[in-house]
Amino acid sequence: MFKTLDQAGDLMGKRALVRVDFNVPLQDGVISDDTRLRAALPTIEVLRKAGAIVVLLAHFDRPKGKVVATMSLEPVAEPLAALIGAPVAFASDCIGPVAQAAIAALTPGDVILLENLRFHAGEEANAPDFAKALAQLGDLYVNDAFSAAHRAHASTEALAHLLPAYAGQAMRRELEALELALGKPQRPVLGIVGGSKVSTKLDLLMNLVGRLDHLAIGGGMANTFLFAQGIEVGSSFCEKDLANTAREIMAMAKTKGCALLLPIDVVVAEKMEAGAPSRTCGLDAIAPLDRILDAGPKTAERLISVMQSAKTLIWNGPLGVFEIPPFDAATVAAAKAAAALAKSGKLIAVAGGGDTVSALAHAGVTDDFSFVSTAGGAFLEWMEGKTLPGIAALEA
Repeated sequence: MFKTLDQAGDLMGKRALVRVDFNVPLQDGVISDDTRLRAALPTIEVLRKAGAIVVLLAHFDRPKGKVVATMSLEPVAEPLAALIGAPVAFASDCIGPVAQAAIAALTPGDVILLENLRFHAGEEANAPDFAKALAQLGDLYVNDAFSAAHRAHASTEALAHLLPAYAGQAMRRELEALELALGKPQRPVLGIVGGSKVSTKLDLLMNLVGRLDHLAIGGGMANTFLFAQGIEVGSSFCEKDLANTAREIMAMAKTKGCALLLPIDVVVAEKMEAGAPSRTCGLDAIAPLDRILDAGPKTAERLISVMQSAKTLIWNGPLGVFEIPPFDAATVAAAKAAAALAKSGKLIAVAGGGDTVSALAHAGVTDDFSFVSTAGGAFLEWMEGKTLPGIAALEA
């Protein structure tokens, strides 16, 4: 089990090294989405109130161990200060004399952001000497970046072994939500996995069929499963070389008592573009030039029916090409149903992954889900049942 900040004792004047995810979208030096900054605010607030000196560690982009001026974190300091309502100092290096002097000038409750960790090759190499140089700057370590927990880097793994280590508020919330979803879930548990390729989600599917009661497969990957059953999918995207793999997954699901929910009707069009003529049809009426671009209304209806009898839902990936209406219908219908059930307390609904977050935002239901993870790769690896180095280091 990991330690949390309420177990950290007296923090007055202590230097807290806080690993955050500030890899935000920047356009012409301006942040276009400050979600990741906002995610760090609860931890920063707890530490400031306790009188700690808050030292923020983060990476930005992929400078590959070299100083790249356009990848500096300096543009983040001012927007963060506006959110905190207090100044945020900035140090032009994350280790050594520059960082040490900048931190030494601070008083309890102050906040400083250090320069991009990835300007040093030791960060991504998880180098012991780089981790020691970071450790010299603090008295305790706080990891509040679940989205970086699947990487064994110096600031996420090695550093946690050199100082008293704790999970931050955002990390704690994420881990608690994931425990509710797959660790010790209320049953029945329904999973929804969408997206275009089976090949990118093989580990995920293999893990989930042994842990879920129902698994709905949507998006382009469902076409591969339909093809594996001998159904003609026209001109749809389909990984035909994975038909045997799809059949293995179907057999494994049957053995483990997981009911697979594949489309029973589909929405097709010859072109994947807005305004293209489309129609809903059964699986026996897909024409050679048709492209399957969404699950049909009967498929969505059946999924919602299963959802209504479930206690827990975990969702990764849309059911269709939701970015182009009308091929968003099934995803939106399922998302709204899940959100309504979660809001009424009948369902624990946890979702994550880039496309999933966008799809739920498109449906306007993000705030009504029990938890929506923006962690992307870390969320996916956790769903695959893999050990995340950043989490394992906190448990050590």
